[in-house]
Amino acid sequence: MDEKYLITPAPVSAPSKNFIGLEEEYAGFKKSKAVIVSVPYDKTTTYVHGAKNGPRAIIDASAYLELYDDELNQETYRIGIHTLPALEVENLPSEDMIKKVHASCAELLKSNKFPVMLGGEHSLSIGAVSALKESYANLSVLQLDAHNDLKNEYFGSRLNHGCVGRRISEMCPLVQAGTRSMSKEEKDFLAAQANGKARAFSVYDILEKPMWKDELVRNLTESVYVTIDLDVFDPSLVPAVGTPEPGGIGWYETLDLLREVAKDKKIVGFDVVELCPIEAQVASDFLAAKLVYRLLGYVFTNKK
Repeated sequence: MDEKYLITPAPVSAPSKNFIGLEEEYAGFKKSKAVIVSVPYDKTTTYVHGAKNGPRAIIDASAYLELYDDELNQETYRIGIHTLPALEVENLPSEDMIKKVHASCAELLKSNKFPVMLGGEHSLSIGAVSALKESYANLSVLQLDAHNDLKNEYFGSRLNHGCVGRRISEMCPLVQAGTRSMSKEEKDFLAAQANGKARAFSVYDILEKPMWKDELVRNLTESVYVTIDLDVFDPSLVPAVGTPEPGGIGWYETLDLLREVAKDKKIVGFDVVELCPIEAQVASDFLAAKLVYRLLGYVFTNKK
């Protein structure tokens, strides 16, 4: 073939250690309002392994985001976004990993920083929520997830990623959205929640109840932690997850919900978990990175 028809790949820059590749002016700890914490852990993964590589993939993909947010008409990075070194948790038992996440999150709250946790498997949320509960007595949790994760024990562990919703509901009110896979045990648990400690809005509720977002927001307290398992999305959008489920919700539907929550409540932290990167298929990584940046924009637009 004639050389003039050959396409030379664009050069790929070296991965940045900072979210969206920020320089020190906007990435220094002291001046930053938000702090990124990577938790590369997948000890209790039960299907496809690799979620421990999710945080690095999100940060690498974030380097290619536009700093200007066209929806919000702002450059969210100007709030300051600091990226901590990844927590050294890969070889720890689940209990010790959760304690380390708790300690990291608690330290950030003492410094008046907004915590953003990147997973890694979903069990890390237990540590983050337990730390936030110490600072916000009226805390509730919004869980976006394909799975209810309400098992009391799974594969011999109460700290398995399939138990994270159950453990959170023992600490504070839990509201779930986008769920579409549960066991009979989980169904019975939800049915028994007369005190409102756990409420689920499944995909069937989303399809059948036009006002489901309003009802969901009413079930949240004033201070909200948001945990987003990426398998809440339809796998045609995000195939790179460990436990995919067909029939998930879409990008704009998810943003509409998060925008409403940020407008009506005080989001005090969030996590994005369960990205299981697929080699040479970066769409899921990029979606996760853009989701983090957009949600930070929602949070700090409404704090102005």
